Amino acid sequence: MIPAMPAAASAPRSRQARASRQARQASRAALRFGRVASMGAVAVLILVAGVWASWSSAPYVMLTKGRERGTVEVTRCGDDRCSGPYTPASAGSAARRVEIAHTVAVRRGQTYDVVVKPGTDEVLRAGTAGILYAWAPLGGALLLASVVVAGGLRRVRAAWVLAGAGIALLTAAFVAL
Repeated sequence: MIPAMPAAASAPRSRQARASRQARQASRAALRFGRVASMGAVAVLILVAGVWASWSSAPYVMLTKGRERGTVEVTRCGDDRCSGPYTPASAGSAARRVEIAHTVAVRRGQTYDVVVKPGTDEVLRAGTAGILYAWAPLGGALLLASVVVAGGLRRVRAAWVLAGAGIALLTAAFVAL
């Protein structure tokens, strides 16, 4: 304020400044809400995708009651599939040749406890190793979502919890296999 000017002349400027400040605060709040909403949606989408990818084999491995169970001795391996004779261990299951996914944990000449996917000749690892392996995509999704939560949502503690859970799940799957 200039000393020669009357006080009434400076009042409209302070109202304008206050209105402009309120507009900036409102736009910052809207941007903050938009960032939180969009990054929250991305984090939830990543986690849902991880559960979806895991659920393609998890129910067969976790809920084995009434399913065909047995063992498979791996005799041949290709690029992405191994096969071998299936020896049934549950009632109503028949011996046949089956296929199992060729991963780092499946070796030729080894015998594995398996569960047969209904309606196919594809088998999945059974037991703790099979459960952890089935949920491994969720572990990766937890790690990826932790980055989004830390960077996009700025929730560092929650991100550490997600990352810790993902690392624990992937490490347990690695050790079990």
